[in-house]
Amino acid sequence: MIRQLVDVLRPAERPVVRRGLVLIVIAAVVQGVTFGLLVPALDTLLGPRPALVWPWIGALLVAAAVHVVAHYVSLKATLGTGAVISRSLHQRIGDHMATLPLGWFEADRVGRLSMLVSQDVAAVMAVPAHMLRPVVAGVVTPVTVVAVMYVFDWRLALATTVTVPLIALVYRWSTRLAARADEIHGRTQGVVAGRVIEFAQLQPVLRAFGRSDHGTRLLDEALAAQRDSSRQVIVRGVPGLISFGLAIQAAFTVVLVLGVDLALGGTLSAGALIGLLALTARFVEPLSEAAGLGAALQRTRQALDRIEEVLHARPLPEPAAPRTPAGNDVELDDVGFAYVPGRPVLEHVGLTAPAGTLTALVGASGSGKTTVIRLIARFWDAGRGAVRIGGVDVRDIATEDLMARVAVVFQDVWLFEGTISDNIRLGREAATDDEVREAARLARVDEIVERLPAGWDTPVGEGGTRLSGGERQRVSIARAILKDAPIVLLDEATAALDPENESLVGEALRSLARNRTVIVIAHRLSTVVSADRIVVLDRGRVVEQGTHTELLDLGGRYARFWAERSQARGWRLEPADVGG
Repeated sequence: MIRQLVDVLRPAERPVVRRGLVLIVIAAVVQGVTFGLLVPALDTLLGPRPALVWPWIGALLVAAAVHVVAHYVSLKATLGTGAVISRSLHQRIGDHMATLPLGWFEADRVGRLSMLVSQDVAAVMAVPAHMLRPVVAGVVTPVTVVAVMYVFDWRLALATTVTVPLIALVYRWSTRLAARADEIHGRTQGVVAGRVIEFAQLQPVLRAFGRSDHGTRLLDEALAAQRDSSRQVIVRGVPGLISFGLAIQAAFTVVLVLGVDLALGGTLSAGALIGLLALTARFVEPLSEAAGLGAALQRTRQALDRIEEVLHARPLPEPAAPRTPAGNDVELDDVGFAYVPGRPVLEHVGLTAPAGTLTALVGASGSGKTTVIRLIARFWDAGRGAVRIGGVDVRDIATEDLMARVAVVFQDVWLFEGTISDNIRLGREAATDDEVREAARLARVDEIVERLPAGWDTPVGEGGTRLSGGERQRVSIARAILKDAPIVLLDEATAALDPENESLVGEALRSLARNRTVIVIAHRLSTVVSADRIVVLDRGRVVEQGTHTELLDLGGRYARFWAERSQARGWRLEPADVGG
């Protein structure tokens, strides 16, 4: 486990853990030697010349003082190591997650990641301060005690040594007995965490259907599974702890019986026997203390396994020799992609969006429009074919360079918990206050700020919940304007807005799209008509391309789409005639 702990840390923090480990080992060895000095001290004190005990007492006091200092230094070092581990793990996990493809972030991983960065990191953080010392001492001190025993009486030392395999075997059996139950319990905790987050996020839906008091079936099932797994941890863990305790007591009994027999036979003095039995007690006590931590150690090991699983997840590969795009045109060349193997979402997709033009993607839900946007931003890599920007495959562009060229505005906006100004500045951290204000003005965010009591410093709440949908969308567009990327990808940002917000967001989008390469998932007829090129997708394939006029003259799928949308514009709800 110690090697695993060192491996998950950043290289710069690893020496801190190793130094703490060395100090603990030194303190444990000194402790074993200190107890070893009890044997000659007691043997002399209870022997025919007790006056000669003072040199041994002096040596015992010196050794005890050295142990106190070593213990203090090691304890101080390990307590500080916990904070280093926490910082290192959070930074490593955060940095690595930023390199993973979005496909890795499956729905069930949300709760597991939440548990990982809180409970699992906290469990690992506690290792140096609360587990490393008793665990290392539980091994080093008994080994030192046995070595000292060989100096004074090889027979009792050999008897103690013979019991070690039995203790190790029982300990291994007991930990394996509980390991499976702990593993299942860890998984159920992750599921429960995900369901609780889901339950909180779905409160509007649950309340609308009168289910807020009863929760959801999935949450109830997850809680029941967690309860059952907790019971299994106890049921499987108790027999192992009892068996390990019996094994340790059996080892002590063997040494005790043999020592009494040797003393009665006259081959071992009473003083030496008392001292050796004290040593045997010091052999047993650290083992018992370490055994008491067995369950916690097992859980910590599983926490490390889960952290390693995240850190070993394969990131999107970076090009060995990055290339720089020659322009800002976008091309998809015979692209195929599947989120799940065997179930393609895109097949043989080919389209071109010249620099400085507006390209509209049109099609029914599930036709692959959003996937096209994601592949251009390289949230995933194409399974076949190539996605190019400026003639260069996006897989050959350094991630930092690619992200600097692309701005994405999603239909579902997520704002970070902070101020309005903080969320806009996310587009470009180095931007000046004047640049932030100008981006906000172009996105019509300044109108929002004027209405709020705290102005630019108004907290938006988790996910931006203190702002309306249209206000969140305008903040999102403002940070895209601030980023000033030459390529803009839009998942039609006005589709779910009321007319007033639609007009305001539309103005902000026109400011964003000016002199840029824009690819938009289009639902509004006005967006479609103004496009330089329209690409019609159906079931993952491009079925039509052209201008609005060309596609209407073609009389195909786009013409039907236009007719349906035009007809739908006149729909309205009217009260039923109940007068008879």
